[in-house]
Amino acid sequence: MQEKILVLGSSGQIGTDLIETLRQSYGNENVVASDIKEPAKHILESGPFEIVNAMDRDRLEEVVAKHGITQIYHLVAMLSATAEKMPMKGWDLNMVSLFHTLEMLREKQFNKLYWPSSIAAFGPTTPKVDTPQHTVMDPGTVYGISKLSGELWCDYYCKKYGVDVRSIRYPGLISYKTEPGGGTTDYAVDIFHKAKKEGKYECYLAEDTALPMMYMPDAIKATIGIMEAPAEDVKIRTSYNLAAFSFTPKQLAEAIKKHIPDFEITYNVDSRNDIALGWPQEIDDQVARQDWGWKNDFSLDAMVEDMLKNV
Repeated sequence: MQEKILVLGSSGQIGTDLIETLRQSYGNENVVASDIKEPAKHILESGPFEIVNAMDRDRLEEVVAKHGITQIYHLVAMLSATAEKMPMKGWDLNMVSLFHTLEMLREKQFNKLYWPSSIAAFGPTTPKVDTPQHTVMDPGTVYGISKLSGELWCDYYCKKYGVDVRSIRYPGLISYKTEPGGGTTDYAVDIFHKAKKEGKYECYLAEDTALPMMYMPDAIKATIGIMEAPAEDVKIRTSYNLAAFSFTPKQLAEAIKKHIPDFEITYNVDSRNDIALGWPQEIDDQVARQDWGWKNDFSLDAMVEDMLKNV
């Protein structure tokens, strides 16, 4: 059977890269991009696009039926720093849109759902180093609370209704194709733009605040990888830990200085550092590696080199 894929939130940081890769693999005509606004010109011209508000279930069902969709990648979310400014809107967007797709999956309107979680689902009493797959999870942000709740609902729908829903917990993601989108880890994207344009960067995290991070090509590889894995290999239906490398702002700046020796970083720490301190510093993702063969390609130095080449 030819898969027909719908990507919700295709104009965001992950969606932009995911659409391009999926269209290369499945054919342009078989991958439908969707968002509340029109995408970049090359996305619009390379395949089908639909304006879809993920909160509008009637519109969502209309698009699924129109294109004969068999898989949905649900990437719509209000990220951590933004959701803290408007908690109820963040909760509603993150949860109601998930329930729409879970219910449609239960009703067999399509066959398979991908929904991403995040390291934000962990919390201040979670072990910070080598954070295990199964551990204490006590998130302290609206975004994190919605992600942990979503994980549990995905697991419930799988066990209760037998639906095929899959998820991974993203670390901070770094990409040169989209602007920062309101996440606590977005400094690790913005710093490259400032390094190239101005040769300096003022960071809102403390110099020694370590966080797990990943380069976008690896995140896309993992996202498609878990969706293409045989169902019997996907043993966890809450969400899988995922890791590549961890660094502090100081360590990232030092890696950039290898290419831009005069680069300078200063610090003006704000509330986003408090959010980051409640998250893990390093993630143990051995379960994902064992179950469905996850393996990252990029190291910190390789990522920095590629980012500076492309920003």
